[in-house]
Amino acid sequence: MLKGYNLIANPLDNKATDGNTVAKLFASLPGGSQVFVFNGKGFDLAEVDVLSGEIGGPGASKVIPPGNGVFVNVQAPTTITFVGEVPTGPLSNPIPAGFSIKASQVPQAGTATALGFPAGEGDQIFQFNEATQKYASPIGFNLGAWDVEPQFDVGEAFFVNNVGAAKNWTRTFNINQ
Repeated sequence: MLKGYNLIANPLDNKATDGNTVAKLFASLPGGSQVFVFNGKGFDLAEVDVLSGEIGGPGASKVIPPGNGVFVNVQAPTTITFVGEVPTGPLSNPIPAGFSIKASQVPQAGTATALGFPAGEGDQIFQFNEATQKYASPIGFNLGAWDVEPQFDVGEAFFVNNVGAAKNWTRTFNINQ
C-alpha cells in the first residue's frame, strides 16, 4: 500500500473464528494507521494504537468477507499479508441498492465483464487512485454497455453505485480453471 488512503479488498477467506474482522485482517498495520469500514451511510473507524499496536474503535469488530473492501490510511508505504483460503465453487456477493464497497470474491484481476460483475442500467463504478489520492472519473453502465470497461487488479476494491434493486454478483470459481 502507498502512503495515504488505499481502497483495498479482502481477497481470502480466513474461516477461523473472527478471522475476517478488521482487527484480525489488519493486525500487522503500523501504529497510527486507520481502517474505514463503509456502513452504507458513513464510515466506522478502527485505529491502530501507536504505543500498543492494538486495533480499537467501532470498526475493529466489523467483518469484511471476501469480495468487500475498506479504506486503509497509512503514514508510510506498508505491506499487508492476507491469510486464508481462496473461495471456490458457487459464489455470491450481495450488492445492496445505493453505494457499497465491493471487489472480486477471489484474488483475480480482470475486467468487470470477465469477472461477471452484474452491471445494471445507470450503475456506476468509482475507482480510487492511491498515487493521486483521488477518484478517477466514474465509469457508468449506460445503454447496455460500460462507458469504458472497468479493469480491476487483485485485491482492488471499488465503490459501486447500484441505482436499481439489490442484486447478487454470482459466479462459479474453481482453482483449476
